[in-house]
Amino acid sequence: MAPPSLPGVQLPPAPPASSEAVRRVLSRNRRRDTAPELAVRRALRSLGIGYRVDWSPPGTSRRRRADIVVRRGRVAGFVDGCFWHSCSVHLHMPKANAEWWELKLASVVARDRDTDAQLLAAGWLPVRVREHEDPEDAALRIALAVEERRASA
Repeated sequence: MAPPSLPGVQLPPAPPASSEAVRRVLSRNRRRDTAPELAVRRALRSLGIGYRVDWSPPGTSRRRRADIVVRRGRVAGFVDGCFWHSCSVHLHMPKANAEWWELKLASVVARDRDTDAQLLAAGWLPVRVREHEDPEDAALRIALAVEERRASA
């Protein structure tokens, strides 16, 4: 099977977890308020940047939610996990159900690219940071994007 190139491509049903331990780990994954996300948000707040959390910017699909949204400046920040968003430095592809995971992770990356395109088309700037980045550096990158956009508005 080729990896899906467009969001909305239907994946086959998820296979059962390869072990009870894997099932427990995957069931505890959080959609929001992860430790890296909280660290970036704290750093942004210390820089004096206000934001919304887990919000869909106007002009994007309602199911596409940014982790951090700065409305004045139209910047959408994403704190991407290394596994789920296929970080080239830290991704270790699972051995069990490898074909399904390859499709799943490729579809996440395709959805990320589509989300970025929707945001750009709607006049927003997507800023993606990885969970392994220093939170202070990541927050500074987002804050600089916000200030630059506010200055040019």
